[in-house]
Amino acid sequence: MKRRRFGPLAIVTWLYIVWSLAPVLIAVRISFNSGKSRSTFQSPSFRWYWEDPASVWRDDALQTALANTLKLAILTMLIAVPLGIAMAIGLQRWRGRTSRAANNLMLLPLVTPEIVLGVALFLVFTEVYTSVPRGFTTQLLGHVTFTVSFVVIIVRGRLISIGDHFEEAARDLGATRVQAMRLVLLPQLGPAIFASLIVVFASSVDDFVISQFLSTGASSETVPIKIYASARAAATPAVNALATVMLVITLLAVLATGIALRALKGRSGAGATDLTSMSI
Repeated sequence: MKRRRFGPLAIVTWLYIVWSLAPVLIAVRISFNSGKSRSTFQSPSFRWYWEDPASVWRDDALQTALANTLKLAILTMLIAVPLGIAMAIGLQRWRGRTSRAANNLMLLPLVTPEIVLGVALFLVFTEVYTSVPRGFTTQLLGHVTFTVSFVVIIVRGRLISIGDHFEEAARDLGATRVQAMRLVLLPQLGPAIFASLIVVFASSVDDFVISQFLSTGASSETVPIKIYASARAAATPAVNALATVMLVITLLAVLATGIALRALKGRSGAGATDLTSMSI
């Protein structure tokens, strides 16, 4: 077997990885500073995680921002992913003159600048749907609005790749439409569902513009809003510690999703093989 050379494409790839990760690693290292400097490395310490009164563990404002971010991301996942799955299946099976227009409409949140979407949502909730409670509720609706398109696109891509022959085989074997969807289609959509969960979670955690427009003050601040507000003032490494905590949570979520996805792929592959042999 011929050995591959370490070509220019690999060099460019590694340079890009180093360029992208270097600022993140520097920010993480500064979060362990024993002093208040955010520009130089100091002796390592956990001061800004739980020792100092202004640390993440002991500062109520930082804890509120962290709790709001996690709660917002989890609820957005629980709402946007099932809604996006249902819409993806409906759009994939919709045959009519207006189906193409509906498919193109789903792409609008992806191509619309986030600042425009944030302003539009702000005007909608302040001028039209004035009965909707401001703050966390409007932030949740805003996050669902712009993340559901990601779910639809990911799930539809999976629907196109698997086709409809497994579902048709289940119907031929006596399964009802609901049983075929629940026992055959949804397990086949497992990789897309898990991918949608992590994309929605990461998008919600990372969002600043929509969260800022729909925020009503300190009670509805998220981590991006808190980091932005603190960076404009005389911030301490506690902000870096807060960002590091969110980074670790996101990486753990990705790791858990990858483990679950690998297990699900094995099960769905075995199930598909059994179903194919039964239909034959």
